[in-house]
Amino acid sequence: MTRMLYKILMLLMIAPSALAETSYQDFEMPPHDYFKRTPTDRFTQMKAALESGQLKLDLSGEKEFLASFLQAMDVPASSQMLVFSTTSLQLSLINPSNPRALYFSEDIYVGYIPGGRIEIVSLDPELGAIFYIFDIPQNREPVRVERSTRCMNCHAGEETGHVPGLVVKSVLPGLTGGSLVAYRINKSGHTIPLEERLGGWYVTGLDGVTNHWGNSLGQFNAGNLVKIRNNPGERFRFVRYLTSTSDILAHLIHEHQVGFVNRVIEATYRTRTVLQVNSAKLSAAQDQELNQQANEIVRYLLFVDESALPAGGIEGDPIFKREFQSNRRAVNGAALKDLELKTRLFKHRCSYMIYSTVFSGLPKVMKDRVYRKLGDALSVATEEAEYKFLGPEEKQLIREVLRGTLKDLPENW
Repeated sequence: MTRMLYKILMLLMIAPSALAETSYQDFEMPPHDYFKRTPTDRFTQMKAALESGQLKLDLSGEKEFLASFLQAMDVPASSQMLVFSTTSLQLSLINPSNPRALYFSEDIYVGYIPGGRIEIVSLDPELGAIFYIFDIPQNREPVRVERSTRCMNCHAGEETGHVPGLVVKSVLPGLTGGSLVAYRINKSGHTIPLEERLGGWYVTGLDGVTNHWGNSLGQFNAGNLVKIRNNPGERFRFVRYLTSTSDILAHLIHEHQVGFVNRVIEATYRTRTVLQVNSAKLSAAQDQELNQQANEIVRYLLFVDESALPAGGIEGDPIFKREFQSNRRAVNGAALKDLELKTRLFKHRCSYMIYSTVFSGLPKVMKDRVYRKLGDALSVATEEAEYKFLGPEEKQLIREVLRGTLKDLPENW
């Protein structure tokens, strides 16, 4: 029996009341049809130009191709993060001496391993993460892009809420890169304490930040796990990569985005399922489910339970700062991308990811709930206890920025 036929038979056996709770996980089937629908994400839209050669890239070498490709995708090279744990389709190539580089913007994530293939995760507003992989062209041969299905083994499981999303691992690798211990399992986002993050990653710009798992290897000695220092640049040469950084700020921004993306994509799939089961009038249970999902998004947007930065804060690579803020949307000089970096990531605690592709793709019935709950949370008059930490001035400033930069806010919001 094929996997698809098995899924269909199982769905037919599920009662309608249970369907709303389970079928959003079956991303391959109606109403989601992940593999049948044509994605509209930004990379898919540029794929034909890349394969035809219309997109002019530097073919003189691996690094040169990567740099020109990132520029064409509007992904900053300064976002580079280096990971040496074997957590990728190309795990046979990854080790502490040949780390995998990751680069990201708000809707495209690019993986590169010296001697390996280019990996792409591009975010579709309705389908979530779309995965591609291709060889770096040799001898000016054309690029042939393959849509990867094997990525779904990890990128549509418990860690993403069973929908096509993003995964960040934190492990203590052995000397060859294989994982000995795993941390923050099935969790993502800015709520995770720093001491559970960064395992298996090279991290630069730490400057006194010590309570984390980055830059470390492990080895068992007489049954005891011993932690071994693994400084960036000692086992590999930075010259093989685009920059000499794997900056702590890039890691923190990336973690924030991953947590946001996974929560919003799950809400999109849940809402679509609920509307398929009962689009005329939602049951009390369905209404509660959507309200809970909207509340989770608002809590994340407003940085409720954000893990504090270490004492003294962080500095952040100045080039990454500048490129990250190059598209800041300001109202009276204030923007959601303004950084704080002493005790928390951002000065104004509402995520800039509210402008993102995945947020724009939220079904209207969900987005309306998010905007309503967001308006209540930012109300100075009602002062919901959960959001008092923001204070009236910060709430008012955030409201002004959102009113000035979002075009689909409800009237009188």
